[in-house]
Amino acid sequence: MNFDNTPSREGSYAYKWEKYKGRDILPAWIADTEYPCAPPIAEALTKRIAGSALGYTLPKHYTPASEAIANWCTAQYGWQIETSWIVWTPGVVPAFNMACKAYCQPGDSVMVQTPNYPPLLAAPALNGLKQVCIGTILDNNRYTLDLDELAKQAAKPECKLFLLCNPMNPVGSVLQKQELDKIAAICNEHSVVLCSDEIHCDLILDDVAHIPAGAVDAISERSITLMAASKTFNVAGLGTSFAIIPNAKVRASFVNAMGGIVPWPNVLGLVAVEAAFNECDDWRKQQLAYLRSNRDYLVKAVNEISGLSAVSPQATFLLWINAGDLGVDNTQTWIEDKGVGPSPGKDFGDSSCFRLNFGCSHDYLQQIIKRMQA
Repeated sequence: MNFDNTPSREGSYAYKWEKYKGRDILPAWIADTEYPCAPPIAEALTKRIAGSALGYTLPKHYTPASEAIANWCTAQYGWQIETSWIVWTPGVVPAFNMACKAYCQPGDSVMVQTPNYPPLLAAPALNGLKQVCIGTILDNNRYTLDLDELAKQAAKPECKLFLLCNPMNPVGSVLQKQELDKIAAICNEHSVVLCSDEIHCDLILDDVAHIPAGAVDAISERSITLMAASKTFNVAGLGTSFAIIPNAKVRASFVNAMGGIVPWPNVLGLVAVEAAFNECDDWRKQQLAYLRSNRDYLVKAVNEISGLSAVSPQATFLLWINAGDLGVDNTQTWIEDKGVGPSPGKDFGDSSCFRLNFGCSHDYLQQIIKRMQA
């Protein structure tokens, strides 16, 4: 796979490119990559479409996709799951909103880490619940959770749910075993349900292991692990993800909250998941090598620009850039005036920062840096 060769998205109505359409601004915001999906995915989709039958297909009947997930979890994380634990959803955003409905009542609080991506931050209020922020702290050149604050807030009776993001978006950290064990102990002590959004878990750039929340024995029976092929294999537009929920009662509450509101994923999304997890790991590894090169180049270049700083992310194709030393009134206006369009930091909870997507060709990334240096 030649990741330097990214196709034009002109005329595709891609959300990422529509935002700055008609303006001399290079899009580097929403979390999808510029790479074509892996050939086996494209071939599987083409084959399904050629059959001309695109009617209703229930995920529970499309067993090859569920089996592909189970095999992937074993191979990638050493996590043995049952296919009955899988609940299909049309995206992780509906899924963590369903968690708010399933496990909370009016007046309850939901803990969320900050900074975090906007839909997750918005979920508590959308469901009539109180948002409680758990800060992210910088420790030894790595971002991590403020576990003391988590313990303090979880002890309050009204806190019923913790929405975790691991790997963290936007800061890119992968939670270590001791951190997950501490989170599990806190949640268990105070009967807090853990819903972990792990959509970037197959994009680990450093030599660290991803541990799914549901694979942590201490919290498994009180966990909802949200995953998808969408970010890793650039198929987010197919609207397909899944929750893995080991406990039958916890799973039933989640499914009941979906009733009449959340549709099942479409058949093409199921086909893509099957192909991605069965046939595309070599493609994924090639992409990871390319992303590492992009990341290392970008982090070095950003840290050489006066007023900007960044910590190298352990995962994802996203870089959280601190622009607090620029001394400007509006960070997003400053960067857009230079012709670069990242995600605004204020949407993530910190207006002094911005999030830049490096899931693109190296040439495109060089253009971005050239504009930022001007």
